[in-house]
Amino acid sequence: MKRPIFYILVGLVLTSVLFTSCEEKKHKGGRTDTPTSGVMAFASDESFSPIIEEEREMFQDMYPEAKLKPIYTNEYDEVDMLMRGKIFLAITSRDFTPKQLKYLQDNNFQPTAIKLAYDALALIVNKNNNDTCISVKDVKRILSGEVTDWSQIYPGSRRGKIKIVFDNPKSSTVKFCEDSILGGHGISNVNASAVKTSQGVIDFVEKTPNAIGVIGSNWLNDKRDTTNCTFKKNIHVMSVSKMDKATEMNSWKPYQAYIFNGRYPFIRTIYALINDPINGLPWSFAHFIQGPKGQLIIFRSSLLPYSADVQMREIEVKTE
Repeated sequence: MKRPIFYILVGLVLTSVLFTSCEEKKHKGGRTDTPTSGVMAFASDESFSPIIEEEREMFQDMYPEAKLKPIYTNEYDEVDMLMRGKIFLAITSRDFTPKQLKYLQDNNFQPTAIKLAYDALALIVNKNNNDTCISVKDVKRILSGEVTDWSQIYPGSRRGKIKIVFDNPKSSTVKFCEDSILGGHGISNVNASAVKTSQGVIDFVEKTPNAIGVIGSNWLNDKRDTTNCTFKKNIHVMSVSKMDKATEMNSWKPYQAYIFNGRYPFIRTIYALINDPINGLPWSFAHFIQGPKGQLIIFRSSLLPYSADVQMREIEVKTE
């Protein structure tokens, strides 16, 4: 019997962004970097490190005299470094707060926030766990501590206590859960814990049958699949539903297409927060990510570019 299968293809049309350069000179404070040369550190939330590493490598290939030194840390610490002038660029999942903007502007700075991409917050479970559909409502119940056992969501489950694990207690993933899922309340589940990195979350889930891991979706992409439709094989990625009861028909995985059309519920924006008074290397790198080559890297990583015209089409494939 012929059965129609629908695949969603995401197409990308890039628009150009003006990229300028200037001749090298020494500025107040001892900086000698220009938009295309010099050495400069920047910070990024660790959950974005796979995609930011690709961006950095491409930028340095284009500009061999430039060397960017990444600091992969948690969102709280990187923004703190930016505000204290230790760095001039931070890659985060949020904009400046009004208080931060006012402080910088009152000190004669001109801070800028650039939207770079849309990312999804992914839930992962052990590869032997086939209970992979969950509702936003049940995710909230788990985070709040109302639900602590797998059987409370999936009757008959013998997996026992739900161990929920994050990358870092001060990371953007934890903040998203508290602000966007719990409405500003803290995570209260007594079985919640944090490891040091996103890779640590994957490793923990891989060896823990009753775990749920929370990570950025750019950690999931199987680089061998150029269609961005394959996740890593050593874990299962949960499908999430906006309905009270999750089923296979109303639940969605964090594929690029479902970030685009809003079916996947846990979506966040990636920002470049810039406070670079000389518009040097940090400013240049942020605008590179915003530009055509940088946005193409984001597209190929399974995230959704911000500064691009994305087109989506459905293709029907008939199989016997």
